Amino acid sequence: MRAAVFHDRHDIRVEEIPEPAGVGPNQVRLRPHMCGICGTDLHEYAFGPIVIPTVPHPLTGAAAPQVLGHEFSAVVLETGRNVATVRPGDRVSVMPLVSCGKCYFCLRGLNHLCTVMACTGLSWDGGGISEQVIVEDYQVSPIPDSVSDEQGALIEPAAVAAYGIDRTGTVPGDTVLITGAGPIGALSALYAHAAGASHVIISEPNPHRRELADAFGIATVIDPTEVNVPEYIRDLTSGIGVDVAAECSGSQAGLTATLESVRGHGTVTQVGLHVKPATIDPMHLSNLDLTLVGTWCYPVYDWPRITALIASGKYPVEKVLTEVIDVKDVVAGGFDRLLDPAGTAQKLLVRV
Repeated sequence: MRAAVFHDRHDIRVEEIPEPAGVGPNQVRLRPHMCGICGTDLHEYAFGPIVIPTVPHPLTGAAAPQVLGHEFSAVVLETGRNVATVRPGDRVSVMPLVSCGKCYFCLRGLNHLCTVMACTGLSWDGGGISEQVIVEDYQVSPIPDSVSDEQGALIEPAAVAAYGIDRTGTVPGDTVLITGAGPIGALSALYAHAAGASHVIISEPNPHRRELADAFGIATVIDPTEVNVPEYIRDLTSGIGVDVAAECSGSQAGLTATLESVRGHGTVTQVGLHVKPATIDPMHLSNLDLTLVGTWCYPVYDWPRITALIASGKYPVEKVLTEVIDVKDVVAGGFDRLLDPAGTAQKLLVRV
């Protein structure tokens, strides 16, 4: 079967590999339809292997070369004898995290913090940019006819964004600042609007991303290279500041802007991943009684809720999508374009 396989940095090959072997009693064989290219995938391509193991993973035994793809929708081809949640022909979205179910965190429902967590498409025997993959039954979540294959492949990043906003404690009527309008920042803005925010402000230096975010029609979009973000926020909020903020850029400038723009007793969530250390002023946290929260992935049980919100039309995740490409073009037309700082690609899906 055809698959996109990571071998090493700057070495992803679309090649023929064997189909996955027999389905276990609690497993499901899938035919992926659409799969997103995530920022994690881009980091692996540019700088890896980072997350992708070079020695057998302690939970799954997987190691490079690795079939990529952890944001995907699919159709069920076959189920193990104990699987009762789906059947062949069902359309599904995949929650890619694989957990042990036995560690301190798993026993408390915090499976996304599993001490030996693996991920389909990164540390598992298979991934979503392939013609077949076998996953555990708890990873598949049915999607209704009202949710497209494209939307189904966007549920994973949509869940990341939703968790970031949920961790701020956003309630209807809040003002929300989002720094960074990449895929996660854009999805965070859409989710904050769906959650009832009275005003969403997006700060983004890239003109192409600002244009896309502005087209949503749900936010005020500003250029942090042209305006002082905290001063702009104070002018906008009668000197008070926004109620909550989500830092989605993974940059020092974005983090500083959120902390200086949120009101006293407000909350900032760090959603974007920083590739190097950043600094904060702890006295500022104390003086304003602020809460700074980290987020990692999402609750593994959130797929049905996110799916229902998308199906209702209130969370139009498809608005972040800029293009669907064929798997044969995944390197030059996908990874290389997304890493081009002058490029206009935002969120790409791969048609498998």
